[in-house]
Amino acid sequence: MQHLKTTHPVVRAAFGITALVLIAFLANWLISLTSFGTKGADFTADKVHTLSKGTKSILSKLDAPVTIRYYASRKNEALPRETKLFIRRIDDILKEYVNLSNGKLRVENLDPQPDTDAEDSANLDGIQTQNINQYENVSLGLAVSCLDQSTRINIDPFDTQSLDEQETMFEYNLSRAVGEVTAVKKPVIGVMSALNLKPSPAMMPGQQGNPGWVILQQLGQTYEIRDVEISATEIPDDVNVLLLVHPAGISADTEFAIDQFILRGGTLIACLDAYSFEAAASAGGNPMFGGGGGTPVSSTLPTLLPAWNINFESTQTLADAKYRTILQGNRPGYAILSLPKESMPDKSDVITKNLNDLFFVLPGAITNQGNNGLASSSLVKSSTQAGLVDAMEASQFSSNIAISNRRSHDLVTRLTGRFKTAFPDGKPGEKKDEPAPAEGDKKPEGEEKKSDESKKEESKWLKEGKAESSVFIIADTDAFSNQGAYRIQNMGGMQAAMPYNGNSVLLLNIIDQAASSADLIGARSRASIRRPFTLIREMEAAAESTTQDKQQELQTKLKAAQDRLAKIASDRNNSRDVRLAPELEAEEKKFREEVTETNRQIRDLYKDLKRDKDALSARIIAINLLGMPGIVLCAGLAVAFSRRRSSRAR
Repeated sequence: MQHLKTTHPVVRAAFGITALVLIAFLANWLISLTSFGTKGADFTADKVHTLSKGTKSILSKLDAPVTIRYYASRKNEALPRETKLFIRRIDDILKEYVNLSNGKLRVENLDPQPDTDAEDSANLDGIQTQNINQYENVSLGLAVSCLDQSTRINIDPFDTQSLDEQETMFEYNLSRAVGEVTAVKKPVIGVMSALNLKPSPAMMPGQQGNPGWVILQQLGQTYEIRDVEISATEIPDDVNVLLLVHPAGISADTEFAIDQFILRGGTLIACLDAYSFEAAASAGGNPMFGGGGGTPVSSTLPTLLPAWNINFESTQTLADAKYRTILQGNRPGYAILSLPKESMPDKSDVITKNLNDLFFVLPGAITNQGNNGLASSSLVKSSTQAGLVDAMEASQFSSNIAISNRRSHDLVTRLTGRFKTAFPDGKPGEKKDEPAPAEGDKKPEGEEKKSDESKKEESKWLKEGKAESSVFIIADTDAFSNQGAYRIQNMGGMQAAMPYNGNSVLLLNIIDQAASSADLIGARSRASIRRPFTLIREMEAAAESTTQDKQQELQTKLKAAQDRLAKIASDRNNSRDVRLAPELEAEEKKFREEVTETNRQIRDLYKDLKRDKDALSARIIAINLLGMPGIVLCAGLAVAFSRRRSSRAR
């Protein structure tokens, strides 16, 4: 009898494993071709790998076909490794966009190699090209089009340092581009400022011209920007939102125009300041006045704010020991505030919900006194270690600023409701109604016509809002300047601006909400990735608060002693006596010993602080290095112990 040849168990196991691997590979490939292939679980803290609700809303509202031409030189070996990984991330995001668009969005993947139709298409779409040599070019960018509208997104493939920032902004940039090309009519944003925010040529040959504020150029991509003069006596009716930036020296007539704009239902975003570096810089070194027209460095709304029971401190700047910024030379900048997530108290507000940090420079302080019949909310606040200091001293970045009367102050406030006019007597400068003349004192016919016209004009004044309006008050203007909000980089001869904090995001979120474009807010909120160490700063602020009084007292004693010693030296020179009196020598020696002892105590305090910081860092490192392996080890021991018990029981 012939026996069948048997296969060795190892060979059977190898065939089985190979079959399982092939089945898994084919199943994964087939699933990737369907809509289920791009679905996954996102366990990151901020859901950075999940599209925001705003993006999903924009894609669900598409009613016309949108085409994205995605240009990437994938086969070029000169691309850095970081850029290749970024290209893969863009691929994944675009797949998610397509899946959520219900067939309304189409992606064309193009490799613009030299002398190809793809290269010609990239040139027509305005995609920037980086020349490697005479025969090779590298391109990375997207062109978004819908019907006759189009826009583009350029990415520098060799700027690896900014790729992280570009990735955090990519979803917003792409969602904004889709929103731009599908918009029927752009909302109108009025911009009023005592500063020069627009680009302007150089005044003299060889000088650099004013590039203009980047944030206005960014706004112009989504909205229609309308310039409104700082001396305007009327706000155009088609303006939806009025952005007021540093209204230094604003007149009562202009405030009246803003008052009527709010009562008509418009939204005001007022960026005020206690000390504007932009105004000071325009003066060519004069810290008190700007250049040309002499723009003051501080600004406020002297009539409107008191009518709303809002106090804005424009003569003193706000310093914060907890949220201070460390400058070069390890000097504390108390009035330069690095505001973390915890400075935004309303965790559910869409404007600040996903912001991580803000950066304010010499801001003022807002106090809402209430009883104004309006709903108010604080969007950004200082810590309880904050107080008002002299603006001129703070502008010199002195590290010896004494912060007194410490408490929390508002930095960004929102007022909502039906406003009442701040001008109950009507337009400033116009006469009130005169009493009716007696029968014998009848006015001439021409004067009666003028009086009737005046009454008709007065009837147009609004005493109370027609509908609910919103007013946003921001205690800083430099926060939204090019230096305060962006990192300017040169890309192929063109300047590109990347936000390095949440300042621009904050203002754009406010404008989007005011202009009823809230869908973009969720996407934009991922822009900032800075995470300040608030626990360490709390420890440093507590230590400084305990040493500041000692330092101030010591400096007062030192100044008094120096003045007295200077007088003694002067008297000695006059009397030609080269030796001090014994009692003065004893006093000088005693004071120097006191200075030495106090300095020693301060050094010991900071040594203790450093030890606490080092211990905190050591604990964090230990948790990162040992925490997860420890959990895995404990889980393994638990499983082994459980199996051993079950085997013994059998």
